[in-house]
Amino acid sequence: MEKNTLIAVALSVVVLVGTIFVQRAFFPQAPQGVSTGIEAPPETGAPPSGSVLPLPAALSGGESAAEQPVEQRVVMETRRAIAILSSAGGDVVSYRLREHQEGDEYVEMILAVPGLAADGLAVDGQAGEAHAFTVAFGDSEARPLEDSFRVNRLGENVVEFYRDYAIPGQAGGEQVFRLSKRYTFSPDEYMFELAVTLDGGYEIPALNYGGLAYTLGFGPQIGPRFSQLDGRSEYRRYLTYGNGKRREEKLKEGVPNVIRSRLSWAAIAGKYFTLIAVPDATAYTFTFLTEGGTGAGASSRLYLGRPQLNASKTTDVYRFYLGPRDQASLAIYDTGVNAFNLRDMDITKATSSSGILAPVEAVLKWLLTFFYRLVPNYGIAIILLTLLVKVLLFPLTKKGSEATLHMQGLSPRIKELQEKYRDNPAQLNAKMAELYRQEGYNPLSGCFPMLIQFPILIAMYNLFSNHFDLRGAMFIPRWIPDLSIPESVFNFAPAKLPFLGWSDIRLLPFIYVGSQLLSSKITQTPDQQGNAQMKMMLYVMPVMFFFLLYNMPSGLTVYWIMTNLFSMVQQLLINRHLKKKKESMAQESASPVIAPRPGPKKRRKR
Repeated sequence: MEKNTLIAVALSVVVLVGTIFVQRAFFPQAPQGVSTGIEAPPETGAPPSGSVLPLPAALSGGESAAEQPVEQRVVMETRRAIAILSSAGGDVVSYRLREHQEGDEYVEMILAVPGLAADGLAVDGQAGEAHAFTVAFGDSEARPLEDSFRVNRLGENVVEFYRDYAIPGQAGGEQVFRLSKRYTFSPDEYMFELAVTLDGGYEIPALNYGGLAYTLGFGPQIGPRFSQLDGRSEYRRYLTYGNGKRREEKLKEGVPNVIRSRLSWAAIAGKYFTLIAVPDATAYTFTFLTEGGTGAGASSRLYLGRPQLNASKTTDVYRFYLGPRDQASLAIYDTGVNAFNLRDMDITKATSSSGILAPVEAVLKWLLTFFYRLVPNYGIAIILLTLLVKVLLFPLTKKGSEATLHMQGLSPRIKELQEKYRDNPAQLNAKMAELYRQEGYNPLSGCFPMLIQFPILIAMYNLFSNHFDLRGAMFIPRWIPDLSIPESVFNFAPAKLPFLGWSDIRLLPFIYVGSQLLSSKITQTPDQQGNAQMKMMLYVMPVMFFFLLYNMPSGLTVYWIMTNLFSMVQQLLINRHLKKKKESMAQESASPVIAPRPGPKKRRKR
């Protein structure tokens, strides 16, 4: 190699090394490529998982204490929601739905909880301001960042919060990195995007707290406000979806439910509204947590733990849905027709019931919506759906009544067999089976129609208790203004009835008791009317259901009332049919058998 070539190579190496030194010394925040997707643990000198590291310290950026940035509020308005974001942590402090009311105000989806101040301040037991979509360096028990971030409004629907932090470097000194949170809202959707970026310049930020770099948290509670839901303890449900299967997580108060398997989405679902977190392909750790018991004082939290980093600059992309828990709003994320190009996410499974009755409920929901399109009143739609179900089940009900009549006709012969073979159960069973075979009677024919109707009744109950479109749906003005809540004809709050705790007089439960008594009276058979136990059930069951239905949605009570009324009409028609059939059977059994007259004798041919 020539001398000039050697000198050129040496000078090139010196210039390259000098350039790298200058950039690291004076430009530590130079950007690197974005790392996304599934990440493996970094093979660096980072401390091992579980080691204790000092928390990053917020850098001032060179300004004096008097020049420190004060908290700023950013309002992002879309056609669906009004979001208020705070520069304190770069969090969301309010998310109100413009198309859904809670009294005279918009439904608030981010609620503070009295006495639980982890995500906001609480004074004298009163709920302070809630902060959601917080970032904490560590796991779900780490304290969320409260530092004031810089604000950069990047467009009408995009805003970014950023702040520089420093941690002790591995070779001494400080390692500086930038944390930024960029929110992107869609003008026509309830879903928004949150991109969290950690940029360490030319170094990988040594963030490793028990295997996690940071945790993104939502809490303390999804909206709207509530004190109780229909007298039930099912205030919130915790759903996950992965590998094509939806699962409902069961939580114990104060005990974190940690999920380390890969999920497509996770949700906190209320009766009508939901939060759904849709992360990117990184192997996050999901944690659900509830505290404060049941009811309005309970929290419902979701945390996404980000594994330790393996790149100098990493951007994690999350999508969050905060809105109504209904098919129409969520279906767009299964078809791909949305601002985030999501498809085949099966997010609509956050609305459907699970179990073997889910298909039945889906069919009933479609029929209810169909009737509502014909007559735009959900109260009338409920009546029409109830009528349709009774008409479709009429053949089964009729068959069951005919089987009961047949059994009544066999009762005397059965009693004779029971008396004759009372000391020989095996022989009695054999004779009973022979009698049934001779008469063509199936002992299950009387109860089988009821067994078929029972799943439909359960599916109807679930439908009228949880169908989103019934929220705020009026049936009768001033009396039943909302089919999703109990009606009231007189309210005497704050006074309450002793033992019951009721502050309202409701009319529908009393109408239900009257309809149930009449229906039971008509549907009872003669032998049941003489039975003391059946007489007791005639009165006990309506009273018991009266207390069960008192605080249930009025749409569900309307369904039960109409079921009783249609059952009465149905049974009257069946009784008329059975009466004619019974008279016909009596005439056949009473008519004498006439022997045929003998014809003339034929002569024998000789």
